[in-house]
Amino acid sequence: MRLFSFIKYYQKLEAHIIKFIVAEFFLQMINAAFMAIMLIYMEKVGYKDHESASFVSFRFLGVLLFAFPLGLIIKGRKIKPLFYISSIATPILSLIILEAISHQNDLLLYTCLFFWGISFTGIQIPALPYILRNAKTETHTEAITLSYSTWSVAGIFSGSIIFLLNAINPQLFNEKLILQIISLIGFTSAIFVFNIKHKENVPELKTKRLNLKDFDWFIIIKALVPTLLIAIGAGLTIPFIGLFFFKIHGLDSDQFAILSSFATLIVFFMVMYVPIIKNKLGYKRAIPLTQSIAIIALIILALTELIPYTFALYIAMAAYVIRQPLMNMAGPMTSDLVMKYVGERNREMMSALTSAVWSGSWFISSIIFQILRQTGLQYVYVFLITAGLYMIGVFTYYLLILDYEKLVHEKS
Repeated sequence: MRLFSFIKYYQKLEAHIIKFIVAEFFLQMINAAFMAIMLIYMEKVGYKDHESASFVSFRFLGVLLFAFPLGLIIKGRKIKPLFYISSIATPILSLIILEAISHQNDLLLYTCLFFWGISFTGIQIPALPYILRNAKTETHTEAITLSYSTWSVAGIFSGSIIFLLNAINPQLFNEKLILQIISLIGFTSAIFVFNIKHKENVPELKTKRLNLKDFDWFIIIKALVPTLLIAIGAGLTIPFIGLFFFKIHGLDSDQFAILSSFATLIVFFMVMYVPIIKNKLGYKRAIPLTQSIAIIALIILALTELIPYTFALYIAMAAYVIRQPLMNMAGPMTSDLVMKYVGERNREMMSALTSAVWSGSWFISSIIFQILRQTGLQYVYVFLITAGLYMIGVFTYYLLILDYEKLVHEKS
């Protein structure tokens, strides 16, 4: 297998799909940068980690409350207007959030994080339905994979920017200024969104009035269970991994940013091979295998807190670099599997509820993290809870794959 053999799989994508994915990338740059160093910045300003968790939870609360109605709104309607709003509002809110942190204006910070979550949702939830509506059927997997990889590529670029600017002048380019620069770069998203001239394909509704009876709820709920388990576990770990490296291993924001950038570089290349891996191994082997190895890496990462030697940092870094690509590789495959499993009738609602589950779970997980840290529970045990939830989640994904294959066999 040649290193860049995956490229041929993506050459068939239409120009308007590529423009949308590039627009998504610039907003993901803001998301990746804030995920990487915002909590470290808050720690340096004077917020404790359990206080930061309380603020972060409001971002996910915004998505939780907005996701379900959005799933109803976009069914049978144009999606692009949401992209226009998100591409402008997200960078603006990001800049206000930084000022709120700097001045420790708690009310403004809660409010802006809440609306920031809603704004980012405007491009995140409709992404899959937009691709499935407007990309050629034979390129769905490639388009979904490329869209999913925007998080990885954004992490590479934002992490590199954070590291390089800090290396140039660490006194001038502190966390706040770096995040301001990346937020301003995020406005480029609007340029690409407004350049999408393709006439959007909007499927007609079978009934004039949309109601909850239009969806197959039993199928949707079955498909949501694995996501729920994975999401709750992820919410206890992913938003706080930078704090873990900062507080446990002494890794500052620029150092964690370059580590994260390197990990996401590997994520990007491995995710690009997802169509090849899916074709060779199938869902049944590819999804459980990649996620199981990632869980082992997470357990090793957690246990480094209990190793009182400097080499523990290097073990933690290695475990992090292994975990990131393997856990992320499953994402496009599970998204593709779930969308096929629920069928065309339920796609918009499934996309909305998936985001709602992720954000709702992360909202709950942020509160749980806040409580656990307030009681003095070590990071190691928080991360081990995540690993346990991941294990159950992987098993339920396996059951879903078996059910999907049974349905495909019955139809053939």
